[in-house]
Amino acid sequence: MAYEVNGKSIETTDAGYLVDLNDWNEDVAKLIAAEEGIELTQQHWDVLEYLRDEYINNNGNQPMERAILKAMAEKWDNKKLTSKDLYTLFPRAPSKQGLKVAGLPATNRKGGY
Repeated sequence: MAYEVNGKSIETTDAGYLVDLNDWNEDVAKLIAAEEGIELTQQHWDVLEYLRDEYINNNGNQPMERAILKAMAEKWDNKKLTSKDLYTLFPRAPSKQGLKVAGLPATNRKGGY
C-alpha cells in the first residue's frame, strides 16, 4: 500500500502506517486523516505535534492516553479533559489512530489508558 501525495508515492505498511517517518509532512497528515474520516483542527495538530515530539525526541516513546490527556490539558490552558475529548478527535484511539496520522509506527501494546 502507498499514499500518493503531491506526485510522490509514500510507502506504508499493510495497516496504512508510514514505513519511513521522514516521509511525513502536513499534506501527508491531511491525506491520512481524510482516509480515517478526520478533518484536522488545531487541537488535532496539537496532539500530532506532541506524539511526534515524544517519539522523535524521547527515544521512541509512544505515550498512552493518560499521558496525552495530561499534556493536552497543560497545552490547552489546563482545561479539564476526559478520554471522551480525545476520542472525539481520534475515534479509533488517540494513542493508535493519532500515531497513524502523525506518521509514526503502530504501537503493539494492548489498551491505551
